[in-house]
Amino acid sequence: MKDVKVLDQNDVDVKDIISNMIQKSRAAMEKFYRYSQEQVDEVVQAVAWAIYQPNHAEALAKLALDHTGLGRYEDKVTKKRRKTLGTLRDLKGVKSVGVINVDVAKGITEIAKPVGVVAAVVPSTNPGATPANIAMMALKGRNTVIIAPSPKGQSTSKLLLQYIHKEFDKIGAPHDLVQVLPAPVNKALTNELMKQADFVTVTGSANNVYNGQTSGKPNACVGAGNVVSIVDATANIEKAARKIFLSKTFDNATSCSNDNSVVIEADVYDEMIVALQKEGGYLCDEREKGLLQDAMWIDGKRNARTVAIDPYILAEEAGLEDADAKNATFFMVQESGVGKEYPFSGEKLAVVLTVYKAVDFKGALDLTKTILNYQGRGHSCGLHTTDDSHIAQIGEEIDVCRLLINQVQVYGNGGSFNNGLNFTLSMGGGSWAGNNIGENLSYTHFLNITRVSRVIPEVVPTEEELWSNYWNKYGR
Repeated sequence: MKDVKVLDQNDVDVKDIISNMIQKSRAAMEKFYRYSQEQVDEVVQAVAWAIYQPNHAEALAKLALDHTGLGRYEDKVTKKRRKTLGTLRDLKGVKSVGVINVDVAKGITEIAKPVGVVAAVVPSTNPGATPANIAMMALKGRNTVIIAPSPKGQSTSKLLLQYIHKEFDKIGAPHDLVQVLPAPVNKALTNELMKQADFVTVTGSANNVYNGQTSGKPNACVGAGNVVSIVDATANIEKAARKIFLSKTFDNATSCSNDNSVVIEADVYDEMIVALQKEGGYLCDEREKGLLQDAMWIDGKRNARTVAIDPYILAEEAGLEDADAKNATFFMVQESGVGKEYPFSGEKLAVVLTVYKAVDFKGALDLTKTILNYQGRGHSCGLHTTDDSHIAQIGEEIDVCRLLINQVQVYGNGGSFNNGLNFTLSMGGGSWAGNNIGENLSYTHFLNITRVSRVIPEVVPTEEELWSNYWNKYGR
């Protein structure tokens, strides 16, 4: 006889809370399903305007920083506005309601339909920008969204929801198209939401990603990165240093797209270090590296007190006494090893750049593979170069879904106005990272497609067309 689990009152409350939210979502979606493309686009515009407004972006950024302690205020404002502007650009004029494509030759008509109620689990690093970004994409497909923020990010997500509902009132859209889990947010609520929703998307911690992927529901869950940038001997050193500095320091390195390591060819190593120092980077000696490591990891676990904090605070936490260290914009630590015994080789979520020296370009590629195989495989990589053959070579050899050439990683991985990647705050790493998606999350991941097939003239190949080359080479 199977054991029967007896639910306590807390279990019942959790199930009831989520069930009630799901019912409200489904009721709203019934109305939403009848919306025209124009009406749907207005809903998306409403969400975008709710966060893009300067006073709103600023209020959300301040609240997020106050309650999470992660990142930089100015960068959070920039992120909210830039990502929203880019995402709305990507969604503008795109069909997502009714017939979206007709292939006359193949007799296929594609009709877009919703995936359903979307559970959007979002990280404490972006409690305003990420839920707005996912909501825009999901609503584009006439889905509803229930946001599951981190406990520290709940207040920010709640304020965002108030802004969104205020815009919905203007256009007469149901409030329950977008909901946020009530406080106090906890693992039980989030996990139950993932079980009851129709589709799950998770951006954040490895545990949340695992729970999303094992929830039993279709999902687009993405996790950690560990971006490595290579600087080869042909690179424009000053430009490369500037871009790596911008990427490393943006929002105090809260993003999976911030540079974590730089691999520099030996011929330009010293020159690159000087260029990075000119950008405010402080090169730690071995003693200072040890102090940083002791401050950032306690018994092998990342110390939350040193995550995504300002560089001067990190210097204080680590006991770095040099005046230049206290005034640094970021820190550099020289490394040669990779793996658990070398914690600086992984993702840090801190304004610390790990620096490696490679004898040549082949050595740089080999080292980069080693780093990514330890952590970050599938996510992203960068190359600063003027040699087209190196671009071709790294594209063939490095297993990542995004390879940015001469770009600021943190700006470009999630879409940019000067590259062709779509704007997002959730980036898949494909099977290399154990993800269902390898591309940037977009509205297409929130669509079910009905393919209506009509009869067309038969296209039947001859045996010769299919096997002649094989027969000629190997015989029948």
